[in-house]
Amino acid sequence: MSKKRLLRLKLKMKQKKPDFKRQDWFKCKRIGTSWRRPKGLHSGMRKQLKQRPAIVKIGYRTPALVRGLHPSGLEDVLIHNVKELEALNPETQGARVASTVGKRKRVEIVKRANELGIRLLNISKEKQEELLNITNKVSEVETE
Repeated sequence: MSKKRLLRLKLKMKQKKPDFKRQDWFKCKRIGTSWRRPKGLHSGMRKQLKQRPAIVKIGYRTPALVRGLHPSGLEDVLIHNVKELEALNPETQGARVASTVGKRKRVEIVKRANELGIRLLNISKEKQEELLNITNKVSEVETE
């Protein structure tokens, strides 16, 4: 199957997949909702009885060729600086700027990504333009 078709299939599967929550997560606040396998001898959830929450099974897994990819079909790569950005392949990889990166370095990354033709996955086009406009205004103020 083509990659495009597999990505559509992955999206459909994701929409059908239930939220897997821990057994009895609603009874105690302290245990939380993160998945743990039900192990009780009389557990209806473990026995997969009707009207019980779904448990994690291999059938919910997405196709291997598109597993772990961004919905755009690009591999998601976390970057912290411009040097890491230049090592990427724009046809198969997209950049996700780390949350710890400040505004000054983020602007440099946006400029360089536009030059290299690399897609930034967590910065919208509007936000990119806004960041580039800020630097233009700052440079205008400095020249005056």
